[in-house]
Amino acid sequence: MEKTRAGSEVTNRVREILITREVAELTGIPEGTLRFWRHKGVGPASFTLNAKRVVYRRSEIERWIEEQEAATRRGGNPDAA
Repeated sequence: MEKTRAGSEVTNRVREILITREVAELTGIPEGTLRFWRHKGVGPASFTLNAKRVVYRRSEIERWIEEQEAATRRGGNPDAA
């Protein structure tokens, strides 16, 4: 049973890892923009698994989206009238 549980944990962590194309599909941000942002040190956090494979954690993408929403949210304030 422990072996299956450990295997499930590894599988879940692997599913959490996204390549640039998947992040582009998920967010609608072009791959080129994601690469440019990485070069500039902005945008969602990423890292490399080897010399050429840039990856992102799904949880980091979700956190980054929440930060963007909080920083740019407009409207929805019932006290603003």
